Amino acid sequence: MPNELFKYLIAHFYIPLYLLTWIIAVYRYRRYFDTPLKYLPMVIIYTFFTELLGYFIKYSNEFQFFSDDRFAWHNVIIYNVYQLVFFLFFFEVYRKNTKNESIKKWIFYASVSCVVIYVINAIFCNPLHDQMTYAHIAVSLVLIAILVLYFKEKAKEENPQPLKYNLLFWVSIGLLAFYTLFPIILTMYKLNLGITVNVYLRPILLSSIVFQYGCFIIGLLAGKRKAFR
Repeated sequence: MPNELFKYLIAHFYIPLYLLTWIIAVYRYRRYFDTPLKYLPMVIIYTFFTELLGYFIKYSNEFQFFSDDRFAWHNVIIYNVYQLVFFLFFFEVYRKNTKNESIKKWIFYASVSCVVIYVINAIFCNPLHDQMTYAHIAVSLVLIAILVLYFKEKAKEENPQPLKYNLLFWVSIGLLAFYTLFPIILTMYKLNLGITVNVYLRPILLSSIVFQYGCFIIGLLAGKRKAFR
């Protein structure tokens, strides 16, 4: 098992990247501990353990959720729950960060809608065994809209501290890069365009993950407390 896990982590190099990002996030915590991103280290380490648990469920008999051998390796439920938690966390970050009261209300209703969308998707598919693709796509689009509003608001602000020293700015770039591609990739998987197309989707997805967490790391290293906005 240790050798298999090591080979798995090498093949899935983005998982150690999550751990590295978490270590940096904890090291730099003093720079943003009193901002809306104060729980970011928890979300990052949650991401890491979700991927790790996904491996153990798929490849180890001791971590399986289902006694039926046909479904013993199914781990999709932990990713469905993870995506919902991830979206709600960042919706709340941007709700707290914006100074526009109407946008605050809109993001609050978006958060409620997010939960409703996942519940509806769960009615039409079994979240224990099926990826909640439609919910992932719909809520990704909502997050993109929130990110656009964030960038528009920051562009109008006057602040002596450049945005390049703002942690949330870098986090937003990473999120926008990933969640612009994520719904497109999910849609193409859903359309089942064939192995010729699908073979290119995973490298694109992995590259977007690396870019996203690369932006997180840049923001954590370059971010200044006074520049956060």
